[in-house]
Amino acid sequence: MDFSNPTLKICLIIPVYNEVENIDRVLKEAQALPPNPAYNLEIIVVDGGSQDGTAEAAAELGVRVVRQRGKGYGAACYTGFEEAPTANILLYLDGDYSDPPASVALLLEKMLAEKADLALGSRTLGHFEKGALPPHAIWGNWLVVKLISLLYRQHFSDLPSFKAIRREVLASFQMQELTYGWTTEMLVKAARSKCKIVEIGVDYRRRGGGQSKVSGTVKGTAKAAYYLFKTALRFTRWRPQ
Repeated sequence: MDFSNPTLKICLIIPVYNEVENIDRVLKEAQALPPNPAYNLEIIVVDGGSQDGTAEAAAELGVRVVRQRGKGYGAACYTGFEEAPTANILLYLDGDYSDPPASVALLLEKMLAEKADLALGSRTLGHFEKGALPPHAIWGNWLVVKLISLLYRQHFSDLPSFKAIRREVLASFQMQELTYGWTTEMLVKAARSKCKIVEIGVDYRRRGGGQSKVSGTVKGTAKAAYYLFKTALRFTRWRPQ
């Protein structure tokens, strides 16, 4: 892919489920990003069957809303992948207001300048707003990062929801994990494929409203951690085609 091509197509994919309290602010921040002559930005909201009016609120702001196929965070991300067949780069962020859309330009700037395959918006390298993540979630994330470093000899500072990847690279991974292990699978396969990976520090905010489906409870965090660890171990023998 020619990163100097001014007609690069970037697709911002936002998975959501019952985020009516937050999606309005997330989308307005994303839509307020100044235009960049290096690329065109499209926004797709992938709705996991929200019952609180999230999909309708997103549609009212003029963005494309699609229904998630299958269950799980990874299924939502994969649906976004399928819905953007002509995009050059896929950019993911959560719809709970924690990931700041204002950092999109910085992440893409870093990715394009260094001609990277994968760019990560690291919370660890940035700043956590007080209360944005409970200690058990931070600890679990740290453990998985250390396990990946040990198994795949690739250091990551975080397993972020905020990330950008070249679509052709993601397609080559033939993603299988439809749970919260999606990001882990992406990172370990990027390491196995010897992709060029860059990180930038991004601020991480408290969610705008409602309770997190993952870090909101110890049980939710434990369930997510199970999938993260399971995925990290699952692909130790995977080799790029």
